[in-house]
Amino acid sequence: MLSKLHSLAVENAPILLSKPLQLVPFSFKRKIIEQLLQAQFEQSLEEGDLDFLEDRWLKIEVRDLQLVWFISNVNNKLIVSCAEIPDVSFSGNMNDLILIATRKQDPDTLFFQRRLIVEGDTELGLCVKNLMDSIDLDSMPKIVRLGLEKLAQFIESSESHVI
Repeated sequence: MLSKLHSLAVENAPILLSKPLQLVPFSFKRKIIEQLLQAQFEQSLEEGDLDFLEDRWLKIEVRDLQLVWFISNVNNKLIVSCAEIPDVSFSGNMNDLILIATRKQDPDTLFFQRRLIVEGDTELGLCVKNLMDSIDLDSMPKIVRLGLEKLAQFIESSESHVI
């Protein structure tokens, strides 16, 4: 019974979260995302590791949460927008993206299972993937890292998330 409730929670969390998230103004979401990106990629920006995003747009879509944002490197600062013409786009569902972020799931596997969709400039997409692969999880802000790790454990332990 408890495992069934657990599975239902994992399956339905995006549905329950999507409506309240739609009520949050984009300006607030942008501020949070930009602060997290700046904190996470400050050294990478200084070292030029994100130059490939200079004046190019990466679209991130969390399909089941109905969240979309665009990221670019402008004047050596990561900026977030709500509407741009993407050079490359990555889209997936919340649970899969959490598992990718915590390295519990390989993005290539999800790509071939059509659970992670990458469209647009292939070379740019590969640069983004390589950058994500190079992130040291311990370099994430502790509260973000621990939150993601707990969510990933919860998702992985669900019967409904057997791959």
